Amino acid sequence: MGFPKKDEVRMTYRDILNESARRAGNCACVGLDPRPGNLPRKIVMDAGDHHGNLVRFFSILLKEAARRNLKPAAFKPNIGYWQCLDAPRKGDYQGSRALADVLDMVEELFPGVPVILDSKRGDIASSSTNYAHEAFNSWGAHAVTVSPYMGSDSVEPFASVGGRHRGVYVLNRTSNRGAQDFQGMDVRDRNDSGEKKEPLYMAVARRIVTWEKTYGGTLGAVVGATSPAELGALASFYADHEIPLLIPGVGSQGAGATDTVSLLRDSGYPVELARINSSSGITMPWKDTPAPDSWEDMCMDAWSRLLEETVL
Repeated sequence: MGFPKKDEVRMTYRDILNESARRAGNCACVGLDPRPGNLPRKIVMDAGDHHGNLVRFFSILLKEAARRNLKPAAFKPNIGYWQCLDAPRKGDYQGSRALADVLDMVEELFPGVPVILDSKRGDIASSSTNYAHEAFNSWGAHAVTVSPYMGSDSVEPFASVGGRHRGVYVLNRTSNRGAQDFQGMDVRDRNDSGEKKEPLYMAVARRIVTWEKTYGGTLGAVVGATSPAELGALASFYADHEIPLLIPGVGSQGAGATDTVSLLRDSGYPVELARINSSSGITMPWKDTPAPDSWEDMCMDAWSRLLEETVL
């Protein structure tokens, strides 16, 4: 995944999404977020060996999903779940090493399926450039999530470093409870037609469309499924602009994939450009209770159900 293949260079990230959805037959995104404390007991050989435990766990899941031909249209690891297991000052990089090994498995078992690195970066231009190299060159991700709070010079380096064949998902209306604290606040937008009052998330959406005109086929938006009214409004707005949507919040956060797909279709949005994500609801559906002996089938049932509910 580190360097784009020749055919990928010719394709925009939007093209890559369309192609992966066509091949998979769905718009599902499987989140890869480990929680070492919730691993099945048989997986844990040594509680302190995070690298070995996580590689064993995800190896079983990914190989079984590939054997059953359960191919999603994207994978999304959240980097915080992995790098929190590192202890750099002790020379310990178990979390990062485990993520690297898991990404190698994804590339081998699910060729052509894009990986979205969920790192939510965003800083001054020089720092954003470094974060962009981290996502695209160090990790070899196909796309990354970024924060728009610091403006265009914070977002631009990701589009510049990634090129048209890499994706940049800008946080727009997120799925967490606290999103309403700022994202729903009314702001005043002054333009040639006067002053207009609208929610901050809509002002961000308009800016994403403006930026996308410069970086054609590259920019997307993160819009959570947990706020269906806002998702519907944004999906309708983005439909004509073909802005890719990354939609978290399905599964353990409470939203349903079937309802989300129906909402997108009713909004006139091209569903093949969406990636509807479920993370712990697939990889650890037993949540905070001990994993059952049938944990593997439990995961595969949840994985299969997500694909069925997001079929194109």
